[in-house]
Amino acid sequence: MVYEFRLPDIGEGIAEGEVVKWHVKEGDEVKENQPLVEIMTDKVNVEIPSPRKGTIQRLMAKEGEVIKVGQVLIVIADGSSAAATTLIPAAKPVPAIAKPPPSASRQQGISPAPIQAPKPREVLATPATRKLARDLGVDLSLVQGTGRGGRITDEDVRQFKGLPRPVAATVAVAGPRGAEERIQLRGIRRVVAQHMVKSRSTAAQVTHVDEVDMSEVAHLREKSKVSAEKRGVKLTYLPFIIKALIPALKQYPYLNASLDEEKEEIILRRYYNIGIATDTDQGLVVPVIKEADHKSITQLATEITTLSDKARAGQLTLDEIQGSTFTVTNVGGIGGMFATPIINYPEVGILGVHKITKRPVVKDNQIVIRDMTYLSLSFDHRVLDGAMAAHFVNTIKQYLEDPKLLLLETD
Repeated sequence: MVYEFRLPDIGEGIAEGEVVKWHVKEGDEVKENQPLVEIMTDKVNVEIPSPRKGTIQRLMAKEGEVIKVGQVLIVIADGSSAAATTLIPAAKPVPAIAKPPPSASRQQGISPAPIQAPKPREVLATPATRKLARDLGVDLSLVQGTGRGGRITDEDVRQFKGLPRPVAATVAVAGPRGAEERIQLRGIRRVVAQHMVKSRSTAAQVTHVDEVDMSEVAHLREKSKVSAEKRGVKLTYLPFIIKALIPALKQYPYLNASLDEEKEEIILRRYYNIGIATDTDQGLVVPVIKEADHKSITQLATEITTLSDKARAGQLTLDEIQGSTFTVTNVGGIGGMFATPIINYPEVGILGVHKITKRPVVKDNQIVIRDMTYLSLSFDHRVLDGAMAAHFVNTIKQYLEDPKLLLLETD
């Protein structure tokens, strides 16, 4: 018997994956549940096990190739003579029902059954896509959506209308022969690129910047470092930032939210899962600290270290990178004055934390040297306005400049 094993539905709306590495080759004998291939999705890397014992007859995708859920991934033969089967059955055609001639119905006294109109299909599309369809004269009920959950995309509408796919302009640059290198956009870099474009094309992004005196936090951190190190905890500034973030999110819940464009509803989250943007050799990954509001500074520091190490080793699970309600990106260790981070879609805000440096500032009418930093909040102007964003950052600033308000655990 021959099995056509298709890429399974991994969950969480994942529609495609990239073949990172095959663990088998054609002709190999495999056991049930033996790892076949590593697949990178837009959320996490997963290993796909063999559904059957048998011989690898054919690999249907190359490393680096992107395949859709339901597409044949690999063909496995067990040596029997039965017909080929698939582990994800294809849709079967519905046989046509012969309609009796009108004369036969009258002779037998049979009235033809009333024909019921099919139930209208629910159309999933953003307001922007609906407008594009109206402009092009396209009936969305006739368009097959290829987006998440069957959502109709702009490309689906253009394709239905027969319009060519938009192609980005390429600038030809003359240069010495062999002085250029082309690298395929694959792996995490490809996923990051898709997310950034999605975020920028969806949200009305604005950035608010303020400076914060971190001297008291620096002093408290220095006092607590020795105690933390004895317990194997690396105490950075980030746990203090996250701890100050929680009361600000509670006070201004529109920052801990997302926008359902289809239903035109703002969804306020009453739980606080903080994403921490992490730089890895492969690209940017955002592991998530769940229920951050219930954790102490020490617990936050421990979890940040654990998640960051797993992210750099490529060992994060699906659960560890999903469900964030707000994201923090800390570029302070790299340098620069400040930046305008891009929102982690579908959230409505992201906080950039920057380098802490000693600078002269005026305090109580005296010029003093303080540990200063910039905070930059990028937010979705569709959901909140600049005044609320400013108040939100001011609240974070208040807690960081007087960290006793955080009721820190420093034992």
